[in-house]
Amino acid sequence: MAHVFGDNEKESDYGYVYKVSGPLVIAENMHGAAMYELVRVGHDKLVGEIIKLEGTNASIQVYEDTSGLTVGDPVERRKQPLSVELGPGIVDNIFDGIQRPLESISELTKDVYVPRGVDVPALNATKQWRFKPVSFREGDPISGGDIFGLVHENDILHSHKIMCPPNVFGTVVKVG
Repeated sequence: MAHVFGDNEKESDYGYVYKVSGPLVIAENMHGAAMYELVRVGHDKLVGEIIKLEGTNASIQVYEDTSGLTVGDPVERRKQPLSVELGPGIVDNIFDGIQRPLESISELTKDVYVPRGVDVPALNATKQWRFKPVSFREGDPISGGDIFGLVHENDILHSHKIMCPPNVFGTVVKVG
């Protein structure tokens, strides 16, 4: 089945399955892809990572069951490395090997097994945490790696440090 591109999608964001051998998928037409780039493979959008590039072909390690993948299935480039999300709530969760929260998946699917291609945020973005600012005042400069606050996550991790993201800098406007 051919992939139909949505309004915000570009054909250059997609390659196509050329070969499947267990968890290894070879994709073609992967122009501009990068090593260790996150990809979603097939119509179920299985999580994968580019581990080798040869011309416009990419070797992809797929971290889910590849049964049912066929030649010509789409491979979506995410244009970011496979990475984990850090923040308050990480210690209270149990994750699989690609940081999918097992409890949230179980509640969503009503099953003990993780379905193929399931995409659930690693951390709960709606949960409120009590923020305690540290050492910064309005007008102070701030840059990547600076610790600007703490939150109490649980009795194991009393002070989870909140840091300014890398490559971000500026001046503190308001301390909450």
